[in-house]
Amino acid sequence: MASLLTKPKPVFLCSSPRTLHASTPSLSFSRISFTHHQKLAPFKLPSLVVAFSEKGLKRDVSAGAAATEGDYRRIMLSDVLVKKKEKVHWWEREWKAMDFGAVAVVLSMHLLSLLAPFQFNWRAVSVAFGLYIVTGLLGITLSFHRNLSHKAFKLPKWLEYLFAYCGAQALQGNPIDWVSTHRYHHQFCDSDRDPHSPLDGFWFSHMNWMFDTNTITKRCGEPNNVADLEKQPFYQFLRDTYIFHPVALAVALYAMGGFPFIVWGMGVRIVWVYHITWLVNSACHVWGKQAWNTGDLSKNNW
Repeated sequence: MASLLTKPKPVFLCSSPRTLHASTPSLSFSRISFTHHQKLAPFKLPSLVVAFSEKGLKRDVSAGAAATEGDYRRIMLSDVLVKKKEKVHWWEREWKAMDFGAVAVVLSMHLLSLLAPFQFNWRAVSVAFGLYIVTGLLGITLSFHRNLSHKAFKLPKWLEYLFAYCGAQALQGNPIDWVSTHRYHHQFCDSDRDPHSPLDGFWFSHMNWMFDTNTITKRCGEPNNVADLEKQPFYQFLRDTYIFHPVALAVALYAMGGFPFIVWGMGVRIVWVYHITWLVNSACHVWGKQAWNTGDLSKNNW
């Protein structure tokens, strides 16, 4: 069994019939490796125990149903096989106001960025690059991800709040919601309860999950994993007033450099940071190699 787990590709996923509970989280797939010369055939999946690197948490992974090759499909240019699911068109599901809002924001930023060639000047480009450093690297990567989600290090409160405010300017949501989603991602990584699981396909894990709050609620329930942030008035304030802060930045940019600053400082910069963040959730769980057997599908791409 140890030899199986040391060869992470191609990967075979199978849903588990076991009920998942938030208090005792577990994955809902088993990982079995095949050589390129082997053909999938009916078989019964064994029970496995896989170790996660974070906090040394071990989770029982089991599945008992027989499977055939026709039940699965391969993600394009990837060794990851995912179980076929009944296709539901996006316009047929229930939509909430938050879903429409997310679509409007993401779509408007992409449309705005298309004007970049017609609004080019080097001042606008430099502003976009500077804001990318501040909002993307310091705000999302350092603050939202490493500091707030994983508590990888501590900062003085004034600096923690400053970097978190920078992250809010990336237009990816307020710190409480962003951190809650990411913690659930690690709790249920690459399972049926992962908020942006590749089990639902590349595009769902890349961006479509943001437009389906019903699915997130069904998988994870109402956020209950961010009490450390919810008790702080600063993060409550950012959650309640979140959308006004990027709007204020846009007004300031227009005052300083006109429409080119809006196109580059908001549109191009925000879309760039969007896809950097989203590719970690999608591409880094679909393509690449695993240096360690982490028990999930996370991979290194270079």
